[in-house]
Amino acid sequence: MTERAFETARIDDLERPDGWSPLRLHFDVQAFGVNAWTGHKVDARVIPEHDEKPSGHEEFYLVTSGHASFEVEGEAIDAPSGTIVFVRDPAAMRGAVAREPGTTIVSVGGKPGEEFRPGSWEANRDVFALLDSGKNAEAKQLLLEALERYDDHSVLLYNLACAEAQLGEADAALEHLRAALRERPSLAEGAREDEDLRPIRHDPRFAEIVGAG
Repeated sequence: MTERAFETARIDDLERPDGWSPLRLHFDVQAFGVNAWTGHKVDARVIPEHDEKPSGHEEFYLVTSGHASFEVEGEAIDAPSGTIVFVRDPAAMRGAVAREPGTTIVSVGGKPGEEFRPGSWEANRDVFALLDSGKNAEAKQLLLEALERYDDHSVLLYNLACAEAQLGEADAALEHLRAALRERPSLAEGAREDEDLRPIRHDPRFAEIVGAG
């Protein structure tokens, strides 16, 4: 028996409590990034303000229901259902809010001329919720698995350090914090005040790693 040539799903059936419908993960899409985001209240943030400098991605947004308001590099864009917003420049700041309840935006992204590689933010969305609820052992396990699946490790390593610090695994936490900051030095600023790292903040190695004191 051969595998079917297609799959189907409804966005609202895949939606998580935070409004994210992980289309790429659900279908295991390998050629490009694709996700859907839904805001259920007026003025709800549908697309967080961000740029794509780390990934180099072009991004294509399609409002599939409701009515959104985009802002790209300070310019407001009215976007009722059916509107397409294409952001070619990865450095451009962009974001969108809902102007009607039930506003859904599908986003598609990729870097021109390069093979698509999934971003570790997919795993980190779940990690943040686990850390916030004190489920540090579960967060650690998810992060260890994610390190095998994704190429961009900096934030995964940082969050792993946070989980390990909360679990009392100071040596491992400091090692992974050092590795995270080696890949992305800008994480040091937040690390100095991160409550998840408080258990290792007294260690002299912490100050050496983050460049404080």
